[in-house]
Amino acid sequence: MTPTPSPTIELVLITGMSGSGKSIALNALEDVGFYCVDNLPPELLEPFLALEQSHRANKVAIAMDVRSASSLPSLPQRLALLQNSPTRKVQLTILFLDASTDTLVRRFSETRRLHPLSLKTSHDQRRALTEAIEHERELLKELHELALVMDTSLIRASQLRSQIKEMLGSSQSPLTLIFESFAFKRGIPMNADFMFDVRMLPNPHYEPELKPLTGRDEPVATFLAAQPEVVQMREQIQGFLQYWLPHMLRDHRSYVTVAIGCTGGQHRSVYLVEQLAHVFAAKWSTRVRHREANEWPQPSVTVDSTKD
Repeated sequence: MTPTPSPTIELVLITGMSGSGKSIALNALEDVGFYCVDNLPPELLEPFLALEQSHRANKVAIAMDVRSASSLPSLPQRLALLQNSPTRKVQLTILFLDASTDTLVRRFSETRRLHPLSLKTSHDQRRALTEAIEHERELLKELHELALVMDTSLIRASQLRSQIKEMLGSSQSPLTLIFESFAFKRGIPMNADFMFDVRMLPNPHYEPELKPLTGRDEPVATFLAAQPEVVQMREQIQGFLQYWLPHMLRDHRSYVTVAIGCTGGQHRSVYLVEQLAHVFAAKWSTRVRHREANEWPQPSVTVDSTKD
């Protein structure tokens, strides 16, 4: 009798900086049907997956971080062996949650929790916390280079949950494009693969009737579409991506994040993100993020272009 083949497991490994939102991400994945385990030691990864496959599980999310510091250096090699295993079918996504040091210090200060690497006996707790965070970055450096990185410095817990569910809650195409608008005045996104500055383009902010609107509103879109510089910028970004994305796919990239920034993250960058996402959705899986959406004036007419 021919044995039933083992099912392919969709494995999401959540790692990253302490205080960056890993628990929130794990809860979000549990909401969309993943079996979730927090703080699994790397040594137990293979036996745990074997157990789950025997139970016919197909969606598993595991959080690993510096709480397993002593065995963390072996994790990249274990993951490589897992992906190349002839007996274990695993579709692996590594998600690294990051945030600026200042943000992490503030979060730990607000919650009054100790960092896993903090020295409890230190008299200067802020300095000790900063040193612990930098030490953690060094320990996680290799995993950071292997992963899809999300910067959670400027997003709320509800936004993070939504983005996690959107990215990982459904089947993925070979490569997913993430288009993100942002405001330079609030800092650049750390997770961008490509970043384009569009602050030199005509700004609807200086048109009184357009100022309270966003790049998703029809009057702003009409205004920007009539500007030759905006059309040229869109075509040049589009041409660049169309040429290089197939090369990145051949390099086994799963996600590419394209960040487009203007001064306030409300008009020009938002418009170009929406336009580019609409174009590339015909061939690639696309996602849209507007980092500064919570800062937009209300009310604003919005259209979810990701459903086009």
